[in-house]
Amino acid sequence: MSLIVMKFGGSSVGTTERMQRVAQRIVEKKTAGDRVVVVVSAMGDTTDDLIDQSKLLNDNPPAREMDMLLTTGEQISVALLSMTIHKLGHSAVSMTGWQAGIRTDAVHGKARITDIRPDRIHRALDEGQIVIVAGFQGMTEDGEITTLGRGGSDTTAVALAAAIQADVCEIYTDVDGVYSTDPRVVKCARKLNEISYDEMLELAHLGAAVLHPRAVEYAKHYNVKLVVRSSFTQNEGTSVKEEAVMEQGVVVRGIAFEKNVSRISIMGVEDVPGVLAGVFGALAEAGIDVDIIVQSGVKDGKADFSFTLGLGDRDKALSVIEGIRSKVPYREVTSEEGLVKVSIVGAGMVSNPGVAASMFKTISSLGVSIKMVSTSEIKVSCVIDAEHLNDVVRALHTAYGLDTSEQAFVGGPQERR
Repeated sequence: MSLIVMKFGGSSVGTTERMQRVAQRIVEKKTAGDRVVVVVSAMGDTTDDLIDQSKLLNDNPPAREMDMLLTTGEQISVALLSMTIHKLGHSAVSMTGWQAGIRTDAVHGKARITDIRPDRIHRALDEGQIVIVAGFQGMTEDGEITTLGRGGSDTTAVALAAAIQADVCEIYTDVDGVYSTDPRVVKCARKLNEISYDEMLELAHLGAAVLHPRAVEYAKHYNVKLVVRSSFTQNEGTSVKEEAVMEQGVVVRGIAFEKNVSRISIMGVEDVPGVLAGVFGALAEAGIDVDIIVQSGVKDGKADFSFTLGLGDRDKALSVIEGIRSKVPYREVTSEEGLVKVSIVGAGMVSNPGVAASMFKTISSLGVSIKMVSTSEIKVSCVIDAEHLNDVVRALHTAYGLDTSEQAFVGGPQERR
């Protein structure tokens, strides 16, 4: 008998037919003798619909009330799924995040889990029930309802798996594993049988939507065995674990990309200690995440530097920079949108020189300019114009020998959470 956590995203339960299929899959695990905890996202576009409704009434709603609103989507899912399982003749109990014992900090909209008290889950399992938990949500010590932000249901599933010491945490999505790149862009993408936590974490941070970075961080920290599988097929998925077997001759394991990237350049800044700390400290205080930072050479005591960030934070960042001009004088600020970040990832890059040069050569052969570059031991990222994204990803995929003769399986619309 194994203790299994199964997580199903919004597209997996987006219709009554899909809900029935998911229920049948859960019952199969239970019938095989396993103890099962299920984590579910809101159905289909429910969350987006709720956000749209809120904006019709208030274009700047309080974060607390948004959390109160958005958590209802998952509550609908867990109740309906529990009803469906009962119809199949098995006992199930639905729980909100707080009923399941998930405690968070008080940051509405992107709370972090601080503790899990799974006593109620264990009691239900001991009674032979299938436990169905609403993903994406928790509660503060003061009793305030919170949401965990993008990827919250993945994070809920992995955190619960760690808390109850599950044997495996299975993430069900619309593709049947982790691919070398998005199979919607490259039809001949390679499915990976296994991948290391570190490689998956880089891919997730760099835009791969199949798993959220926080979920992978939890899995790595608590050594939770993760398996990414399709909710539409019975195919074997991809195991995410501490060390993965390196395929012979494969240096780059995956290609990720992030859309809606913006670049801000600050010119004519005094080249004195504390300037960068002043700028990026102010941005951090405003809750703005900055990615790649590049400083140019110094001329006449003045320096220029640029950085990338999400397009949604650009206007806020420009306002912050304008607000500190008296403390950090500069000549001018410019911004650019319509950019994407393309990255190659692979643990084998550490011992294989020339990987980055091959990336630059492949991109330049398409006549595409590279605007910014960032590297680490196992990844290289390039910022380019968005219009070239698909061509660049396909060319890199071929250049690193990742193409296969088989067509990747995609079973439904992309998961939203």
